[in-house]
Amino acid sequence: MKYYIIAGEASGDLHGSNLIRELKKVDPAATFRCWGGDLMAAQGAEVVKNYRDLAFMGFFEVLAHLNTIRRNISFCKSDLLEYHPDVLILVDYPGFNLRVAGFAHDHGIKVFYYISPQLWAWRSSRVKKIKKYVDRMFVILPFEKDFYNQFGVEVDFIGHPLLDVINEDTIYPDRSTFLERNRLPDKPIIALLPGSRHQEIRLVLKEMLKVVGYFPDYQFVIAGAPSVKPEFYTELISGTSVSVINGQTYDLLRHAAAALVTSGTATLETALMGIPQVVCYKGSVLSYWVARWVVKVKYISLVNLIMDHQVISELIQDNLSEQSLKVELKKILEVTKRQKIMIAYSALKEKLGGRGASARAASLVTQYLSKN
Repeated sequence: MKYYIIAGEASGDLHGSNLIRELKKVDPAATFRCWGGDLMAAQGAEVVKNYRDLAFMGFFEVLAHLNTIRRNISFCKSDLLEYHPDVLILVDYPGFNLRVAGFAHDHGIKVFYYISPQLWAWRSSRVKKIKKYVDRMFVILPFEKDFYNQFGVEVDFIGHPLLDVINEDTIYPDRSTFLERNRLPDKPIIALLPGSRHQEIRLVLKEMLKVVGYFPDYQFVIAGAPSVKPEFYTELISGTSVSVINGQTYDLLRHAAAALVTSGTATLETALMGIPQVVCYKGSVLSYWVARWVVKVKYISLVNLIMDHQVISELIQDNLSEQSLKVELKKILEVTKRQKIMIAYSALKEKLGGRGASARAASLVTQYLSKN
């Protein structure tokens, strides 16, 4: 069968690539045309647009790139018709993907959604579009199935695909190899994960860097995002002792004592790696107040949302300050707090449904397609 997959971010490229790998096992004749990145390309997909050209964050940034976004949507529609796949599989990225979903539906192309956008957090009105245009939802968070069921949407909970990526069988370089490879001193590591978009990195990393001097016995290391050029970080950390390593986020977390993490999938990745963390978020003033007006959830981190109580501290907007970050980081470096977090992380893994999410999704995709 012919598959057309659209992922607009680095996490979508990761999960999309794993889905492609599993689809090839159950459908050896499958061909893939995608919007994604290097990981999807490595699985044999033809990538027609890289996600690095698609990531726009915040109200003003979206406004500034409206013409580019319109051109991308127009190209996608024509490319979709020309390729005419058996199914369009959408990976999160709702602003773009829901517009394409409507077009595909109107042209008789079956639409599956793999990894739900966070409509339960702020735009539940978009569920109407999903109900109208999407033939099947494959969700990865346990509470999402109930959310969609109340709207009568066809949905399957498949578990979280990160459990296939991060698990006890994963082999990481030992500490000495990791330090030598990256020319790092032999000091405990605080990992900094300031996000993957330029705007959020500027705002959040600025606050993270303020606490470096309070922890002289530790080294602070930034996990460089694949979509961001190294020189962007170089300018931001000029005059500090902070290091940057690229393409080794999991290796870095494996050897970190703690982490400061921008909200998003990275909070869940950090938890699955078993690393105590403080969640950090800061947006533009307008974007933040718009978000406050529409967001309907108690927490911004996936860890706390899934557990439905505060496991890890969240420092948001004005609360993300030098003093508060210093206090919270000191807490998670202490034994008692760390032990409590580790117990909660174990319960988190149980809630996420176990390994095999990508394989379950691939099996269901082919089953539903074969019925038509």
